[in-house]
Amino acid sequence: MANEAIKVIAGIDTHADTHHVAVINEHGKPLGDREFLAVGSGYRKIVDFMTSYGMVTAVGVEGTGSYGAEIARTLRAAGLTVLEVNRPNRAARRLRGKSDPLDAYEAAKSVLDGRSTSVPKARDGPVECLRILRAGRASALKARTAAINQIKGLLVSAPDKLRAKYRALATSALIAALQRTRPSGHTADPEYVTLVTLKALATRCQALAAEIAAADAALQEIIDAYAPMLCDLPGVGTDVASQLLVTVGDNPDRLGNEAQFASLVGVAPVPASSGKTTRHRLSRGGDRNANHALYQVVLVRMASCQRTKEYVAKRTAEGKSKREIMRCLKRYAAREIYRQITNPQPAPDNSDLRQTRTTLGVTITTVARELGQWPSKISLLERGLLRNDTLAANYRQWLSLILKGTSDQRSDVLTACVRAAVDDVPR
Repeated sequence: MANEAIKVIAGIDTHADTHHVAVINEHGKPLGDREFLAVGSGYRKIVDFMTSYGMVTAVGVEGTGSYGAEIARTLRAAGLTVLEVNRPNRAARRLRGKSDPLDAYEAAKSVLDGRSTSVPKARDGPVECLRILRAGRASALKARTAAINQIKGLLVSAPDKLRAKYRALATSALIAALQRTRPSGHTADPEYVTLVTLKALATRCQALAAEIAAADAALQEIIDAYAPMLCDLPGVGTDVASQLLVTVGDNPDRLGNEAQFASLVGVAPVPASSGKTTRHRLSRGGDRNANHALYQVVLVRMASCQRTKEYVAKRTAEGKSKREIMRCLKRYAAREIYRQITNPQPAPDNSDLRQTRTTLGVTITTVARELGQWPSKISLLERGLLRNDTLAANYRQWLSLILKGTSDQRSDVLTACVRAAVDDVPR
């Protein structure tokens, strides 16, 4: 029977077929270790084994994202605190040797010493579904790219009759044309065999394209249900949103603040000063896929966001390099995205704009001309397909002035609106 007065810490060295469990007390004294099968019954025996020594305060598990994923879920379901344990220090391991019991005890001691404090991802909700869909989608993208490259490579050395027929076609048109072909001939004829192979590759490309489209639709469906307001942010689409959600995990509360999120996605500023030079550089740590997603967000904002363009011009005049400016922009984007993930804020409702404009009898072209925008942008704003809080505020102010202002006041506000209308969303 377990002694509830004794507090113990457990460590687990995970493998594909077996897990080795070690238990120590709160002073670091080894109490016992044992190997279990990595199956459902083995997981239940692990819980019983650990609790038989006393009250388990924490469990350090190696590889919670691979071999240790299921045991971590089982331990959380049992009400135990699970912490991620990094791979043991190789220099120290060479000095003391390596074995499964030693690694399990080291995992427990790392929790006791405070070296392992990271809470692993839950991997039991919609974000895990996003991760699985993205894994399949990435594989399909690579396979489609490989098939397209093979098609173009075969056409390079194909008979001139085939090259002359297909060389001028764009990739999408080329694949569609090859898929419609009906080769006929003999297997000893190079032209026939080449065309048969090209048709097979084109068919594969179309099947992979359909698979990618289905994955995109599933990703969008999950995001619409789980984090619909994340895509309201400028530069954040389905691909970027799904990657950042996967990086955070199903339990975003494991991140204490947005500085930890910035470190996780590799945008925390790293000091790189020396002598009279004071500067910071881009971080090389964190989740590189999430860092690439933020890079895409920054590229979109640098191309289409007026306030971002003004910021880039300002920092360039101060002597900052493009890499340094993008580091700062990534940090700002990470702060905004973290706040949206942990405390979602819906985009403002602009449905009243179109109704008011129609009531006043004002055309969308007139509005676009007065606010210095394209009519298509005003239309997107009215239909809720574009978020631009500054432009919406100016638009609403202009409409309200038409309703109750004088012509002179109306002219003044119109001038102010044209100057203030910027293509950006305030952070």
